[in-house]
Amino acid sequence: MNLADALRLGNTGRMALVGAGGKTSAMFTAAIALSRRKTAMGPVLLTTTTHLALEQCSLADSHFVIDTPDEVTAIAWQLQSGVVLFTGAQLKDGRIAGPRPDALETLHDLAKGRGWPLLIEADGSRLHPLKAPAENEPAIPDWVDQVLVCAGLNGLGRPLIADWVHRPEIYAQLSGLIPGEPVTPEGVIRVLAHPAGGLKAIPSQARRSVLLNQADTPEKQAVARRIAEQLLDHYDQVIISSLNPPEGEPVIYATITATAGIILAAGSASRFGQLKQLLDWQGETLVHRAARIALDAGLKPVLVVTGAHEDRISAAVADLPVQCIFNPEWEVGQGSSVAAGVRTLSPRVGAAVFLLADQPLTSPGLIASLVETHSRDGNPIIGPLFDGQRGNPVLFDRVTFQDLSQLHGDTGGRAIFSRYPVRWIPWHNASAGLDIDTPADFGKINQ
Repeated sequence: MNLADALRLGNTGRMALVGAGGKTSAMFTAAIALSRRKTAMGPVLLTTTTHLALEQCSLADSHFVIDTPDEVTAIAWQLQSGVVLFTGAQLKDGRIAGPRPDALETLHDLAKGRGWPLLIEADGSRLHPLKAPAENEPAIPDWVDQVLVCAGLNGLGRPLIADWVHRPEIYAQLSGLIPGEPVTPEGVIRVLAHPAGGLKAIPSQARRSVLLNQADTPEKQAVARRIAEQLLDHYDQVIISSLNPPEGEPVIYATITATAGIILAAGSASRFGQLKQLLDWQGETLVHRAARIALDAGLKPVLVVTGAHEDRISAAVADLPVQCIFNPEWEVGQGSSVAAGVRTLSPRVGAAVFLLADQPLTSPGLIASLVETHSRDGNPIIGPLFDGQRGNPVLFDRVTFQDLSQLHGDTGGRAIFSRYPVRWIPWHNASAGLDIDTPADFGKINQ
């Protein structure tokens, strides 16, 4: 997975980058990935609302110094492809200034009119791994549709001083740390989640992402995972990366996103003879067990789609932190329940795992494996393979949500398998895929 794909950055995306620890590297890495897409329809435009180091300008395929809107218009006809950087003039300290505000607006109009992506570096960090924004930072245009907040893991464990943290006094106030003491993961979390820190000046409509860069060791990657889990209440996704490894190409280790659990429990189980969802399994109902397993696996939010006997199903999970969704069209079939669940999800949810209430041997470990696989490769659909047979539960990325929301009838998510790449992961405990279709099945599985 490359950075542009991890960010879900479209070919017409407008993204601002702020923070520290690899912000400029992230901008050029994402731009290069965009320019190499088979669907790329023109150049990728880059600029800054603050400053760039002179040597960084050489990373672009083309660099234009502009001073007026007319200069942007005059240059436009030359642009065909590649990574194209627009800046102002060089300053006395050797840095490169950003374009004037009116020239930036013209650049935005050009990108919007031609359908080209535009990436903007929106604050500075003096090459430190961590930073806190000053009063006048960051300078994020209100028309961006995504903001990437960067933080470098090389700052962890380092003293909170100017050698490692840009504006350490402000960072100390936001993090709750004492100047000079080691920077902790908890301190980084507090700064990134603070309205005057990582969340500062992000436009309300913009997608929020965090890049935890410099994850060059397994230890740093583990810490980054812990940080990421605490940030999902504030951000749409957290990406763990090493954009400048000692050897090789930039690496995206994981993209952590909120993953929902949707329990399909709307059926009347008329062929079974009684309501399967309320069968007792080791002291709890099957629907309660399915919801609890989803929660134990870390899925959030967890939705239970009800239909027949709505009140009884809802009462069975009333003690759990789940949301029950009534599907008024439950008699039409499972597809309508899938659609009802997806339509309820927040735009911040990046994927959903669909579970069946009649598969009590599904484990949190199996669900976690689906989520972990998705974090590494971002595949649209991921499911388990039991002894060569495809099974449930299945994870669907949000790229599939529009199609899932249109399902109707008795066919569930498998109806869209032909539209997306599906990855099946072997799971060697075949009993996890057993479901209960008849009373005899329940008798065998409940022994």
